[in-house]
Amino acid sequence: MAELTQATTKRSQRRTERSQTIVETAAKLFAEHGYDDCEMDCLASALGIAKGTLYLYFPGKQELFFACVDWGMTLMQRAIRQASDPVDEPFEKISRAIRAYLVFFEEHPQYVELLVQERAIFKDRKLATYFEHRNANRGQWRELYTELIASGRLRNDFPVERILDTLGNLVYGTMFTNHFVGRTQSLDEQYRTIMECIFRGILSDAERQTWSVPKFPDEQPNA
Repeated sequence: MAELTQATTKRSQRRTERSQTIVETAAKLFAEHGYDDCEMDCLASALGIAKGTLYLYFPGKQELFFACVDWGMTLMQRAIRQASDPVDEPFEKISRAIRAYLVFFEEHPQYVELLVQERAIFKDRKLATYFEHRNANRGQWRELYTELIASGRLRNDFPVERILDTLGNLVYGTMFTNHFVGRTQSLDEQYRTIMECIFRGILSDAERQTWSVPKFPDEQPNA
């Protein structure tokens, strides 16, 4: 019985490793050639396996593509955790997470391309894979910012969800700008600038005493 269990475990591990190899290779091919030009037979040929073998792992091109995007976002979240989990100081943890995020997409540009393709081709998806992963990993950061506000280290007039959305949207946009336009700063300068702008604020001490958000004639209440 033990030998049978061991053999089953090894087969499962081999299948998982083979599936991961397929996904990693397919992600690069989808990014390079585009979803429409990557048919299953072409993917199988590039992978060096029979088309039938590919179908044993993925029932179709769409499922394989989504697996590629999902794997990329899993790797991204893993990179963030590996960078931020070892430290306890909240602002250092946030700083490490932002830097790891930018570094990941710099080192894995194929996943930026897949995010663009997913949005362009599968517009009917209720929620893009990127945001599924972002929402699923939001809890720990929500707790962190809540603690920072409660301890008086962050202003208490901004809801935590607004802070998370604003910072999340900023790094999301920065990632795309880096990919399509190119960086004008090093990654270290970039993440430090983000930290300074968000957490220190961009107003001088004197200006901060009297400044308020401008109101516009057509502004909606509570908008």
